[in-house]
Amino acid sequence: MKKNSFLFIILLASINPNFAQVDIAAGMGISFVYAPSLNSYLEMRADDGVNPFLSTAEFFGEIDYAISEKYQIGFEYVYTLFDFASSYAGNYSLSYNHHKPSVLGYYVISGNGYKFKFGFGTGLRIINLTEDISIKESYDVIGIGFLIKAQAHTKLGDKFYANIGSSLRTDFTGNPTNKFGSFHDSININSISISVNLGISYFF
Repeated sequence: MKKNSFLFIILLASINPNFAQVDIAAGMGISFVYAPSLNSYLEMRADDGVNPFLSTAEFFGEIDYAISEKYQIGFEYVYTLFDFASSYAGNYSLSYNHHKPSVLGYYVISGNGYKFKFGFGTGLRIINLTEDISIKESYDVIGIGFLIKAQAHTKLGDKFYANIGSSLRTDFTGNPTNKFGSFHDSININSISISVNLGISYFF
């Protein structure tokens, strides 16, 4: 315990107050997800086949703290929505909500009216999946994910900035389950994805 407290004090002491700054960002975008196990499963239930990259809607919020002129640490929360429907077995649907909280570290390049961030991070991945084949069933799973991310911010006025960003993620969530068992035996939601987001930032 004393060792952890000592390391925490060193971390605080290393933060240069001249560069202390908080960035807040929020927005939305689209993500293209490659999930081979889930794709193979949906392919058997699709009317016209399944695109290898599934498109999902994505919403995000982020807060970052500058520990020096060139480096920031941050936390982001990303919420992804996916829906699939077909006429299989009369009326079939599958949807999931994917929660992606992550801790990030950034390298920062900034100037008058702009800021670029390049970083990586990791965090928990939580999926709530619902499937309806005449009977609706829900499944859940918790895993881990990793990402690399780039952001560009350009000044709109005062402390407000427009931002555009892109992330490459790999998420290991495994096979969802409920109290009755697993989701169709070996079907997992492991994925690789790339996303593009637009949003608004506030620096203070």
